[in-house]
Amino acid sequence: MLIGNSIYLDYQATTPVAPQVLASMNTCDEQLFANPHSAHFLGQQAAQAAETAREKVASFIGAAAEEVVFTSGATEANNQAISSVLFANTGTGQRKKILISAIEHKCIKNAAYFFAHKLGYQVVEIPVDSTGLIDMQAYQSMLNEQVLLVSIMAVNNEVGVIQPIRQLAESAHAVGALFHCDAAQAPEAMDIDVTELQVDMLSLSAHKVYGPKGIGALYINNALQAALPPFIHGGGQQFGLRSGTLPTGLAVGFATALDIAREGAKHNRAWLAAMKQHFIEGLTQRSIDFTINGKADNTHPGCLNIEFVNTDATALLAAMQPEVCASTGSACNSAFTQASHVLLAMGLTEAQATSSLRFSFGRYTDLPQIERALDII
Repeated sequence: MLIGNSIYLDYQATTPVAPQVLASMNTCDEQLFANPHSAHFLGQQAAQAAETAREKVASFIGAAAEEVVFTSGATEANNQAISSVLFANTGTGQRKKILISAIEHKCIKNAAYFFAHKLGYQVVEIPVDSTGLIDMQAYQSMLNEQVLLVSIMAVNNEVGVIQPIRQLAESAHAVGALFHCDAAQAPEAMDIDVTELQVDMLSLSAHKVYGPKGIGALYINNALQAALPPFIHGGGQQFGLRSGTLPTGLAVGFATALDIAREGAKHNRAWLAAMKQHFIEGLTQRSIDFTINGKADNTHPGCLNIEFVNTDATALLAAMQPEVCASTGSACNSAFTQASHVLLAMGLTEAQATSSLRFSFGRYTDLPQIERALDII
């Protein structure tokens, strides 16, 4: 994507809103602006639009509509998943451990440690191998009847590794633990079916899939909902699990974005893989000394994390501005100059981690953009 003279290669941080999504949201702003919780005719129209959006989001992941709760994004959804389970089980039983992977997004790590500390639980981090995949032997050794919740992301936001979620969830269930999956990065990389994956909860974010910022969703299996306390208290909206006025336009935009993602999944993933391969070949052709971080067999087709050997990645990124927009890691850490916890967990040294940049490609990336970016690099 070219914005002025800037080549956008940071789709893992966020995606531009698709034109069809904007159109659907504009319709809501103009015609369906009423409070969807009002009893009058216009409120009922807005409510129907929001509920149709909920049904579409649920359909995208193979869930029932009543199992989907709209949130402000994946960060909120992840916080709700962790806190609600911990609050629901405080003071009951012997399950006092939470397992998370060592490469989880900071909103999982920080939420897990915060709520665990406040409520009397212990967080244990599952190690990964050099590609970013869960160390299955270590994981199995950590699973026991003390574990209440396991939270492992489907697709890593920094290196793109795709975890074997079904296998991980089945192992958690074998010891009676619940399984939550942060799937914010997943829609562009893999098909999602909560029944097939065997997850109890799953988080999504609209702005990672060409939808608007400010909305996401949390899938909660029907069997769990009655036992979980609300995350936001108020008027009891959304089955009592998350109060607040539903943002009709954002919900409709989110649903529209997922419809587009589903219809174009095969083409989009092939396109992303082709752009990534061309980028890798271009680096080689230009005799740039680099190493790919996270070379698992199964990765996000548009995510590429590169170590530029003996190079200060922050300085390189600064030198490329404003022509090339990439990232030194998660955008959530952009205010801090520090080595990526993901890369360190994969075994990179601090020097290697701080020599690494993430380039992520999207639907609007093309070959001329990549060629120009490579020349600038």
